[in-house]
Amino acid sequence: MPEDFLKRIRKQFPADFDQFIQSIDQAAAISLRTNPRKFNIPNTKERIPWCETGIFLNERPSYTLDPLLHSGAYYVQEASSMFVEQAFRQMEHSNNRIVLDLCAAPGGKSTHLLSLLDHSDLLVANEVIRSRVSVLDENIRKWGHQNVVVCSNDPADFSNLDGLFDLIMVDAPCSGEGLFRRDAIAINHWSVDNTNLCSTRQRRILSDIWPSLKTGGYLIYSTCTFNPAENEENLKWLAENNEVESIRIPLQESWGAEETESAGLFGYRFLPHRVKGEGFFLTLIRKKEDSDAFSIPKKIKSRFEKMPKQYAEIRNWLTTDDSEFFIKNEFLIAFPESKIPVLNALAEQLRIISFGLPVAQFKNNDLLPEHTYALSVDRNPSRFETLELNLRDALLFQKKEEIRVNSTVKGWMLVQYQGVPLGFIKNLGNRANNYFPKEWRIRMALPELPVPWYTEV
Repeated sequence: MPEDFLKRIRKQFPADFDQFIQSIDQAAAISLRTNPRKFNIPNTKERIPWCETGIFLNERPSYTLDPLLHSGAYYVQEASSMFVEQAFRQMEHSNNRIVLDLCAAPGGKSTHLLSLLDHSDLLVANEVIRSRVSVLDENIRKWGHQNVVVCSNDPADFSNLDGLFDLIMVDAPCSGEGLFRRDAIAINHWSVDNTNLCSTRQRRILSDIWPSLKTGGYLIYSTCTFNPAENEENLKWLAENNEVESIRIPLQESWGAEETESAGLFGYRFLPHRVKGEGFFLTLIRKKEDSDAFSIPKKIKSRFEKMPKQYAEIRNWLTTDDSEFFIKNEFLIAFPESKIPVLNALAEQLRIISFGLPVAQFKNNDLLPEHTYALSVDRNPSRFETLELNLRDALLFQKKEEIRVNSTVKGWMLVQYQGVPLGFIKNLGNRANNYFPKEWRIRMALPELPVPWYTEV
């Protein structure tokens, strides 16, 4: 590890220095977070105490060879970062919240927020780096919610949305010190100059995004670094330049996380030798200063074409009764009706990548069910016949290969594994067409298949 890093850590944690450094050479904990609308956690698994849907595994499975991963039943995520849930639970609850995840790719915190938010809420998941947007969009689609907008914008692009958001999540780009145990590349990229650059960039991000947080709204700021310049000093800088309230988050001693406090500002630090997780820092701030509430222009023109009336039957495909349907590139997309004015306002200012839930594609006045509809948590289970597959056939389906179908039912069928929907086939009797998306298919060869981690032995 870089000598300058070691010097700072020795000064920052003098009593814990040896344990700290030794912990970086130890194996990282294996953890994931389940989708509560799709999957029940086996009782035998060790829970992550600060996240209701988080669990530890004893050994790393082959995630690629697990159909449930590709269907949004769970998300592989580092345990410490799931502490976002505890911050979320300290906020005063209200309906119709508009939430921004500013630095969202690859989607861990966005999918977590979707599981915590109500159906009346809206999540805006943003990623400024264009090359990372596609994986964010894919993970959002797999999670199966329609109350979401994915966009790709610089933080400064939100400057005209003053007072819009009830919550802004800023998981800021950082020097990555908390990931040294997992990522040798992060060590190679570390330098004092880079940490200073990160701190400057983080302040720019906070400055750009602050006006779009409404009065009384909440900011969750987090990093995966131990560097005070990127954590506590940025928090102090924010408080010196704005009217804020620092919100305390209750901790349990057994968690191993620690609270920091300076001038009435609280932060929460996860150190690798004290927690079963990686390095992480988080703070929760409430905006106290008065600012104008965002007002949606009444004469704003929608950029989205509504669905023709002849396709009205598709409303029965969902269990929700508050969805409006739009046309985009021959796809019918469901989106919460109450959030359409917000969507129109966002489209005026931002580069929208996707929104809502693609339900079907229309061809020659016929509706073809879309793959993302199969993964939807709002899907009407009585609309299509289902077929349970074994592990090998489920993986063959996700490799987009032909599978044998033992069913007299012809036409569209939903295939599933362990009760979790995988996608659609069209049974023609003598064969079945596989409609798994080509761009999402598994390319790995199928060896002798291991027992899945959720199978009780």
